Amino acid sequence: MIGYIKGKIIGKTENQLLLENNGIGYRIMATPKILELPLNSEIEVHTYLQVREDALNLYGFQTISELNFFELLITVSGVGPKMAMSVLSAGDIDLVRNAIISQDVAVFTKVGGVGKKTAERIIMELKEKLGSISGGSFVGGGSDDILTALEGLGYSTREIKEVLSKIDHSLTSEEKLRQALKHLSK
Repeated sequence: MIGYIKGKIIGKTENQLLLENNGIGYRIMATPKILELPLNSEIEVHTYLQVREDALNLYGFQTISELNFFELLITVSGVGPKMAMSVLSAGDIDLVRNAIISQDVAVFTKVGGVGKKTAERIIMELKEKLGSISGGSFVGGGSDDILTALEGLGYSTREIKEVLSKIDHSLTSEEKLRQALKHLSK
């Protein structure tokens, strides 16, 4: 599987970029944040490879956090990679996460192709996975809350425990999470 590609943007369309790496051009479905970058920019794109009977599709993200949230979204019944990209294009991860926590269907229904029932299903299925987060901050202050939240974002227990040993435990839970996400996105 292709984990990331580092290269130069040599072409763009409405929702794809063409990234050149060592003489090979990769066509990658990308978020608007990446597509805003100018041509000839050198970037590193974290990727998700969708393997289908009739196609191989690459989806690209600026951070591992975006990739993990994308992978979390596609676990929802009826949400495929294209719809998950549309949801992520609606705003940053925090906006989408807060919409799930606060059960704000309107954020999702603004996205093309997402109806009310799909929005409700996204909220219902992901609210449990993001259950330790309340309004963007954590309930309690222990490492268990951060562990649960990061697992909900798709990080493995091994990755989380490794990063928990590197963060400053005198910080608030929210600051600990920010610090953990910084370490995980490197």
